[in-house]
Amino acid sequence: MHAIQYREHGGYDKLRLVEMEVPEPAPGQALVRVTVGTVSPLDDTVRAGRMSPSLRKPLPIIPGGAAVGVVADAGTSGLPEGTRVAIHGQGRGLSTDGTWREYVAEYPEALTPLPDEVGDRQMAAMLAGAGYSTAYLALTELVGFRPGRSILAPGVGGAVGMGAAHVAARLGASTVISTAGRTEKAEQARAAGFTHVIDLSRESLRDGVARLTDGRGVDVVLDGVAGPLLGDALAALAHGGDYVAVGYSGGTRGTVDVTDLIWKTARMHGYKFDMFPDAAVRAARLTLLDWLADKRLEPVVAREFPLSQAAEAQRHLMEDRPFGRVLLTMDSED
Repeated sequence: MHAIQYREHGGYDKLRLVEMEVPEPAPGQALVRVTVGTVSPLDDTVRAGRMSPSLRKPLPIIPGGAAVGVVADAGTSGLPEGTRVAIHGQGRGLSTDGTWREYVAEYPEALTPLPDEVGDRQMAAMLAGAGYSTAYLALTELVGFRPGRSILAPGVGGAVGMGAAHVAARLGASTVISTAGRTEKAEQARAAGFTHVIDLSRESLRDGVARLTDGRGVDVVLDGVAGPLLGDALAALAHGGDYVAVGYSGGTRGTVDVTDLIWKTARMHGYKFDMFPDAAVRAARLTLLDWLADKRLEPVVAREFPLSQAAEAQRHLMEDRPFGRVLLTMDSED
């Protein structure tokens, strides 16, 4: 089978298309033929070596945090052959080999059968970057989000920004605000149904939130950007609000005014993918799948690349900052 692998940390050029043996399923595992893989910022972070060595497996490693596929050999897994499944699970592409390959052997607990109403690319788009599950767990498990509350989720084109905007709306948010770094992306987002998008090339985050909330601020900030936006994002909170740090696509450092916490009696939370019980993660996954099947979620796909162009797919995601998810398809070009 073909796979993408890297043997040393560095730039996109470290990603190599290699030939490997099709994995032999262990007892209890199923062999899954991958149809669509996901591309996420975490793949880039790990490949570049910006992750603690204690969290990643020794090289070489196959990237890829999630995928969609078809059970090719059921083995003793109990899953019928031909079942379409989502492939997920913590640590994939980080502490274990990931999904940028044509076949994966996996246990049933890391596979979710898909209903006919959900297409492969649609599901992969929801899995890419884990933005939807991150938003759902952060809002429901971490801050106890309630209908009628307002939210700011910067970066509407990214996994967390888009996922949070969709999930918060489904949870009954009164106002959902996001941002775009350029006018073209802001217009794309509004055309796709994201009503309150602050164009940061024309207006500051602080001013935009004040304008959209009549100066009150938002109840929750779900921040996957941080960096230069950190101070304004924290200042955007209403009295008693919650700030949740879930990522740092804009950088790990920013300047804050501590009075934005003190005078507003605000709360700050750190989000990590393994902080919730398995039962809560499974429940979130099934809820999101139901919403996807019922067309209550519509993840946007920006672009698809064949597996052989994984390096360009990663570069496109990180440098071009597209509006929507980037996917890898397994086809004859590989």
